[in-house]
Amino acid sequence: MTTFSLVFLAALALATATRLWLGWRHVTYVTAHRGRVPAEFAANINLDAHQKAADYTCAKTRFAMTGVAYDAAILLALTFGGGLQLLHGVSAEWLAEGIPRGLALLALLAALLTVLEIPFGLYRTFVIEERFGFNKMTPGLYFLDLAKSLALAALFGLPLAAAVLWLMQAMGGYWWLYAWALWIAFNVVMLAIYPTWIAPLFNKFSPMQDAEVKERVERLLERCAFKVKGLMVMDGSRRSAHGNAYFTGFGASKRIVFFDTLLARLDPAEVEAVLAHELGHFKLRHVLKRMAWLFLASLGFMWLLGYLMEQPWFYHGLNVDTPSTAMALILFFIVVPQFTFLLQPLGAMYSRKHEFEADEYASRYASAGDLVTALIKLYRDNAATLTPDPLHSAFYDSHPPALARIARLQKA
Repeated sequence: MTTFSLVFLAALALATATRLWLGWRHVTYVTAHRGRVPAEFAANINLDAHQKAADYTCAKTRFAMTGVAYDAAILLALTFGGGLQLLHGVSAEWLAEGIPRGLALLALLAALLTVLEIPFGLYRTFVIEERFGFNKMTPGLYFLDLAKSLALAALFGLPLAAAVLWLMQAMGGYWWLYAWALWIAFNVVMLAIYPTWIAPLFNKFSPMQDAEVKERVERLLERCAFKVKGLMVMDGSRRSAHGNAYFTGFGASKRIVFFDTLLARLDPAEVEAVLAHELGHFKLRHVLKRMAWLFLASLGFMWLLGYLMEQPWFYHGLNVDTPSTAMALILFFIVVPQFTFLLQPLGAMYSRKHEFEADEYASRYASAGDLVTALIKLYRDNAATLTPDPLHSAFYDSHPPALARIARLQKA
């Protein structure tokens, strides 16, 4: 076992232990506060709803902890257990050395991981979500969605992977810079085509029909000087009872999408306030800022991949005896997250900052009180816990805790 083997095992052990410890803390904290609704919400959320949220949160967290251990076992099986070397042997029997063999190796791994994930997806959907009354999926729809997702992954992922493998072989020491540019272009294209070409494959989108909500939304857009291509309602109730709203696309293809479940729960004024929050993200350039950070970080990771793929110890330390461009890609993307895991709180903190800013923007262009009542309804109806463990929340949560968020809005 090499030095890098020991370093990787230490990183994996630290990341896995930290994830499990945070999950245990979260379950313990939520359970301890299960018996009483926080005073700030007592007038709007009864004890039964609060306890349902606690039980739902604990069930999801315990299941996620099982997934953490499962993922660590798979990673060890792929590396030190010889799984990747075995997959290489299979692809080598089929194809001569070159890009097609590399694509075969990537496809084999993707197929294996998909099969291993299916039991978890089924349990998450048809046991946990079903138990708490959120699942609306049928097994047929579940597997149809899975088939569509795999087809799209093959349609877009295989050409992208082939292009990257070609760049790795043909463009010399600076291939990673060209691959980075390709990655950016690919993301921009996907953002452009997603609203009109991909999303309709999974959901039905129809123009908003509610005259009062539509009028309020259009007045809000006018006040904010914001133009969109359409106001759409998505049949989210076909799959889940959870509600949401989001923007999609960019430039001329921007759309506002409301889940039908959200419109069914909120009053028109509350819908307006929720939309004002989402508008805040765009007007304050949060999306562009996050994309800029993502692209900057990906440049650094591409450079690191370019360095590691030339180092024999990188392969040998992970029990791989057949270095290749495809193997370098695989090892990099399954190993590096173990080393970057402890950076996750920084991203979560940055996201929470943006949420507070979007709330403040919403309080200027809509009613802060309506946003408060909308959030309380969404917390209640989506069974979101009002009492998360503070450390777990700081580490993971992209949105501020309910108490902190409501308190700031009430001051507004």
